[in-house]
Amino acid sequence: MLLLLLGIVVLHIAALVLLFVSTIVNAWTTGSTSSSDLWNNCSTTNVGYHCDPANTGVWIQAVQALMILSIIFSFISLFLFFCQLFTLQKGGRFFLTGVFQILASLFVMSGAVIYTVMSPEWVPDSEAFGWAYIMAWAAFPLALISGLIYVILRKRE
Repeated sequence: MLLLLLGIVVLHIAALVLLFVSTIVNAWTTGSTSSSDLWNNCSTTNVGYHCDPANTGVWIQAVQALMILSIIFSFISLFLFFCQLFTLQKGGRFFLTGVFQILASLFVMSGAVIYTVMSPEWVPDSEAFGWAYIMAWAAFPLALISGLIYVILRKRE
């Protein structure tokens, strides 16, 4: 049972790290002379490296908000898991923890879908999706799986 709990915590922390890194790193789209993330649109010119803030529309603000909400909900879920681990009665389910983690996964999925659909308006055609964007998509199934495991999991002695 201890190995199962340790595995669930490692899965949860892996999803949380992926969410956090993908939100703050400047590699959602990359090109030969430019890169973009949720916060900045940076490019290299003859003068040097120049970054513009990502204030081109409400869709990028929606993606920013959804990614931040996914981090917050995943962190709350981890905190609730440790609280329920010590306070939940024998045979009880970690339902509240699972709901928060599933919501975190839905938030990251929604943010990534919005970015996928709307980024061609903002990002030049010469750029491709970067590794931080892929990390956000990888965090979605990890968070969803850990949330479902929490919902199914029962506390034992």
